[in-house]
Amino acid sequence: MKRKLLNVGGGNKNIELPIQYDDFEHLLLDIDPAGNPDILCDARELKNLEGEQFDAIYCSHNLEHYYRHDVPKVLSGFIHVLKRGGFADIRVPDMNELMKETIRRGLDIDDVIYTAPCGPIMVLDVIYGLTPQIESSGQDFYAHKTGFTLKSLTAALERSGFNRIYGKTGNLEVAMLTFKGEPDAYAKNLFGIKD
Repeated sequence: MKRKLLNVGGGNKNIELPIQYDDFEHLLLDIDPAGNPDILCDARELKNLEGEQFDAIYCSHNLEHYYRHDVPKVLSGFIHVLKRGGFADIRVPDMNELMKETIRRGLDIDDVIYTAPCGPIMVLDVIYGLTPQIESSGQDFYAHKTGFTLKSLTAALERSGFNRIYGKTGNLEVAMLTFKGEPDAYAKNLFGIKD
């Protein structure tokens, strides 16, 4: 039986996932019906779904779209829908690195900090959300409402009940791999976990 992946806030299924998820059944959950999600749902309401049905959650650049006080709701929803031993792969902008790089390069808030496939990204876009996307959609759920560092996201995950947390930073991003329970041999092999 295929392992099940819940892609939280992934926009649409045309956006490529990391290679680790090639053998997973991919279900997209999104608040925006435009991307034709499998599950049309606000991630703050994951507890309304059947519990313990997913082996993995992939949440790339979505968690910062919730107010700080709503982040625990989203993370406890992750715990609710994950099977025992399941994991969440979470990526968010790294506010610590963004601040350091902005100061190091002498950038203003409206200056371009990098160029992505979608175009130039200003410091402002990393903090508050991609300006052209927010403007063209007219949807405020595309705005960023909070920010994270490696330390703050680790603390939020611990408070939510994740007990094995692996984190790294790079390219203005915090990447966390966090488990509900202990990682099994499959997950260890998938991500090269040695302990």
